[in-house]
Amino acid sequence: MNIGKTIRLERIVNRETGRTIIVPMDHGVTMGAVGGLINMREAVSDVVAGGADAVLLHKGLVGCAHRGSGQDVGLIVHLSASTSLTPNGNTKALVATVEEGIRLGADCISVHVNLGDPEEGRMLADFGRVSDLCERWGMPLLAMLYARGPKISNPFDGDVVAHCARVGAELGADIVKVPYTGTIESFRKVTEACCVPVVIAGGEKVDSTRRLLEIVHDSLQAGGSGLSVGRNVFQHPRRKQLVRALRSIVHEGSSVEEAMAIVGE
Repeated sequence: MNIGKTIRLERIVNRETGRTIIVPMDHGVTMGAVGGLINMREAVSDVVAGGADAVLLHKGLVGCAHRGSGQDVGLIVHLSASTSLTPNGNTKALVATVEEGIRLGADCISVHVNLGDPEEGRMLADFGRVSDLCERWGMPLLAMLYARGPKISNPFDGDVVAHCARVGAELGADIVKVPYTGTIESFRKVTEACCVPVVIAGGEKVDSTRRLLEIVHDSLQAGGSGLSVGRNVFQHPRRKQLVRALRSIVHEGSSVEEAMAIVGE
């Protein structure tokens, strides 16, 4: 691996554990000014205080979220976008470039592809071009891959999610983000089919803190490399404590019960 890519990747992935806690905060493009992300500096400060390894932002919010003091955190600049205002919200467009990410100080670039969408071919072509540029510049690439389209009956099916992860690895991603499949056994099929680190997405709001911690814990038992969870983290009423709890599971091997005590629930 390119030494520049290796150095940058170690700002995202803990070099001791080989795992990562990423908090994506790109939701404003898709959903508008969602709760938890009104004050971006405060949101970033809280998750960094909890021990997040990286945050993920669109290019225009890098300046809004930069704190200028305190503990450092990895920066992932997201290139893909769509809004909930369109009937084709699963079709992602590139709205930034690898070079823009470099100028903004990014440690990693991310793209989002929805497999099964009628525009899948164009999104895969975009992915391929971004992958080439990331390799050229020594920039790590995170690929978010979901199965969303008319042929997809169950986007959490183990074989379907494994296919998504495999596409990410085959097209040059250094980290792949996919949904959790629901069980250790089914998610192990995903990680075994992918030769790069796999992190789980947060998806819709879960019904309890315990359930989120259980999902993260189980994904690690299945060979996962951490998480990239947004709303379930930044909208949590005790988000600093939640990130501390997640860190205890991901990097310190804590049990769910031990992590629950850290949250204070």
